[in-house]
Amino acid sequence: MSPRVLLIGGHGKISLLLTPKLLARSWAVTSVIRDEAQSKEILATGKGQPGKVNVIIRSLEDVRSEQQAQSVLDESKPDFVVWSAGAGGRGGSSRTYAIDRDAAIHFIRASIHTPSVTKFLMISYIGSRRNRPSWWTDADWAASQKINTEVLPDYYAAKIEADECLTALARLRGEGFQAIVLRPGSLTDDAETGRVTLGRTAARGKVARANVADVAVELLGSAEAKGWYDLLEGEEAVYQAVERTIKEKIDCSEGEDVDAMLAKYK
Repeated sequence: MSPRVLLIGGHGKISLLLTPKLLARSWAVTSVIRDEAQSKEILATGKGQPGKVNVIIRSLEDVRSEQQAQSVLDESKPDFVVWSAGAGGRGGSSRTYAIDRDAAIHFIRASIHTPSVTKFLMISYIGSRRNRPSWWTDADWAASQKINTEVLPDYYAAKIEADECLTALARLRGEGFQAIVLRPGSLTDDAETGRVTLGRTAARGKVARANVADVAVELLGSAEAKGWYDLLEGEEAVYQAVERTIKEKIDCSEGEDVDAMLAKYK
């Protein structure tokens, strides 16, 4: 039976590129969107596709409990959940925390506690980490710190909480659940190239949203993908990059304090 995917933030730029790729695999997609006026564009992505798409109308800003998130899972009955939502800098810091941290964590908890959900893929960003990884240069770390402390402090604080929550709760749930945190660099609207750098990348660089969507599909299609994957433009074919990182067991959460995450979110 083909997987059912719950795509949260379905009208975002990455989601609009991701949806037809999922449908092309004969997967069913339920797209969570804020405004019913967006439905037509979402449903149009299913035209001529072997997979089926439908929509659920919810304001993520109003999802204030795990139970409210669970109601969306109960309605859509997904096998996989993809978080590709965010406040996008609109509405101030309170809205950023409400969506990028709080609503995300509610959906993470609901997914972890739903046995039929076996994968959760979080679209995050490359700077979402607390410690300097061994493969970054001094300049990489300085640039990342500047963004996280001076440019986007609220976004950073919200995203790192959600990423750590997913990482910790996935460990606690154990085998049979794949938590995937996809962490692209600066996003562009450039054309898809099908070639990337995946895994232990530099901290600075760009990547096309279309390539992010391509990598996300490949990771979701893998029975072994789990952990943090940093992503920039590059020269390696997407499917080869995903295969390599999985084979080499690369996880960019290396160097982070997972024990502290477990203690916080147990």
